[in-house]
This record gives sequence, C-alpha cells and structure tokens, in this order.
Amino acid sequence: MVKWQTFGQRRVYGSPWVEVWLDDVEIPGTGRVEHHVVRYPRASTTSVVTDDQGRFLLIWRHRFITGRWGWEVPAGWAEPGEDPAHAIAREVEEETGWRSGRVELMTEYDAMAGISDAHFRSYHVTGCVRIGEPEDVSEAARVEWHSERDVIRLLTTGQIADGPSLAALSYYLGPYRLAARP
Repeated sequence: MVKWQTFGQRRVYGSPWVEVWLDDVEIPGTGRVEHHVVRYPRASTTSVVTDDQGRFLLIWRHRFITGRWGWEVPAGWAEPGEDPAHAIAREVEEETGWRSGRVELMTEYDAMAGISDAHFRSYHVTGCVRIGEPEDVSEAARVEWHSERDVIRLLTTGQIADGPSLAALSYYLGPYRLAARP
C-alpha cells in the first residue's frame, strides 16, 4: 500500500488567503520527512459565462506575480459559510457588471494535489443581465464577450494562461458539452 501517514503538522505562515504548513509524514519506501503544504482557507470558484449567441464573457487583467496580461474567466473565493455557487454569481457581478441567471456546477478539481489543498469548483453561468459597470475596478482593465473561435485562438496562443481559466474553458469546450449532447 502506498499511502502516506501523517504524524503531525506545524503552521509556518498564515493569512486570510493562504497558509503554509510543514507536515510530518512517512513516505512508504522513503521514511519520515517534513513536507510543505499550502492550504487555502476559502473555497475557490471559477466560471464559464456564456450567452445565447454562444459567446464567452472574459476579463482582461494584469497579474503582478507573473508580470503578464491575459484573458481570464471570472473567478474568486467563497467567504466562510458561503455557498460556492452563490459566491461565483457574486464574483461574476462584481468583476464584470453582469448579473448571473442560471449557475450550474460543471466540475471540481484539485489544482495542485501534491503540495496543496487548492480545490476549485467550476460553474457554467448563463442568462446574465447587464446591470452596470463592474463593482471591483481592481479586477479587470476590460470586460468583453468573445466568440468560441476567438476563445480557442486565445487558448492556443497563450493569451489565456492562468490555470483556473484554462481548466474551466477546456472542460466546458470538451467533456461538459459532449456530455450535454443526446
């Protein structure tokens, strides 16, 4: 059996957004080691927002950590005790100025299971209604609707480069849509 055994853990750093821990684990065939673990105290949510014309709502933003500009799907964290589906509807509205209609769970995944408990829920959001300008002006320089052909081009040319957007859009364009066909 290749199951790691945990003997204890110690927090090295913590904030409302991220925690770093050292876990005392025994790795079969290797022995006991301190293994770093990045924990996220809040649930992560992403969305693929589409309209009745088959377009996708994306935000253009700069990420200071990577120093890159790129297109992304609306995303964010659920507050403690908040339903993740409600959280993504709130995030879509805050980041884009569009109020969500239907919010349907597409998939869930562990983004970095070897070092982190980062767990994402990806939703398909439809039936949006424009209510005004985005509330959170720090999120996006632009908010635009893109055709499917344009989204595929953005994906394949690296203009959509963040992991949550890549995962959500790829899942939507592949298994999610295939499963919806009769």
